[in-house]
Amino acid sequence: MRVIITAGGTGGHIYPALAILDEIKKMEPESEFLYIGTHNRMEKDIVPKRGIKYIPIEIYGLSTSIKYMGRNIKNIFLIEKAIKKCVKLIKEFKPDVVIGVGGYVTYPVIKAAHKCGIKTFIHEQNSIPGKANKGLLKYTDLVGVSFEDSIKYIKHKNVIMTGNPVSESAQKIEKISKTKYGLTNGKKAVLIFNGSLGSSVINEKMIEYLSDADKYDYEILYITGKSYYEKFKENKFPKNVFIEPYVDNLSGLMKDFDLIVCRSGASSVAEITSIRIPAIFIPSPYVANNHQFYNAESVVKEGAGFMIEEKDLTKQVLCEKIEKILNDDKLANEVKSNLGKLEIPNSAKIIYEEIKKMI
Repeated sequence: MRVIITAGGTGGHIYPALAILDEIKKMEPESEFLYIGTHNRMEKDIVPKRGIKYIPIEIYGLSTSIKYMGRNIKNIFLIEKAIKKCVKLIKEFKPDVVIGVGGYVTYPVIKAAHKCGIKTFIHEQNSIPGKANKGLLKYTDLVGVSFEDSIKYIKHKNVIMTGNPVSESAQKIEKISKTKYGLTNGKKAVLIFNGSLGSSVINEKMIEYLSDADKYDYEILYITGKSYYEKFKENKFPKNVFIEPYVDNLSGLMKDFDLIVCRSGASSVAEITSIRIPAIFIPSPYVANNHQFYNAESVVKEGAGFMIEEKDLTKQVLCEKIEKILNDDKLANEVKSNLGKLEIPNSAKIIYEEIKKMI
């Protein structure tokens, strides 16, 4: 199979794209790939390291802020330029399919594929579809979604429930012992993280909670995010609190904890669903369409997790929620069982098979 794939901006788009490529390569080892991404976001570093041919295009996200009106005008011309470049690339590469996995960079690539008469597939990781995917519905042949709730927001004749391909990676990854970070085997433990960069708001609220940790009968590993670690570690916390700036293979480490507290980005939700660890989600209110809230809501309404909105997050609220889950084995087991009902363990394979049928 010859495949052009595009996704960009965040790991939440890039890693599902790479999971799809891995599955195609596993099923058809002679496949050839071309990845089209941005010239200035993280995919430009991540993808070439995988030995995948990478071509960047200059394009920026559209913003409603007056501050970016000049860039928006420039971007209109850049989009047209990018479409022409992608048409040329498509004619040269001659793909069987073009796959878009989210982020504004996908727009010119999928639109160019449509102009060239190439079959297209787009994947939506979040419960609420992003601007790029919404704008691409009329140019795509097939849409895959990660949440059942997404279907009602996507007006397209060919929508399939695929789950998020990163869930398979999380399931297969080897468990990392919490003792690597100083925690104790046999003692209940909570893992708290906010993404690779962290969150200033959450960090501020966590200082009070962690400062009282000597009253808690469990251990806590708190991942601050790289940007906040140096400042955060200036605080003095009890012996049952462990602080790290960043952890590689986080999904492997999650497997050795009793409870997770985190944002509700699509990848985090997919990984937690896959490994079936109870979680308290604190959705970021600063993302487009408030999609993290709806990601969390899709899990919570099925009895498969818990949510505290950032505006409601206090030490008392968090303490009570954590204590309730850690001290109620019946509740924790119900949550694990419900997570299992939401899990789609072979997401990447479903996508591969649907694409294969389509082309």
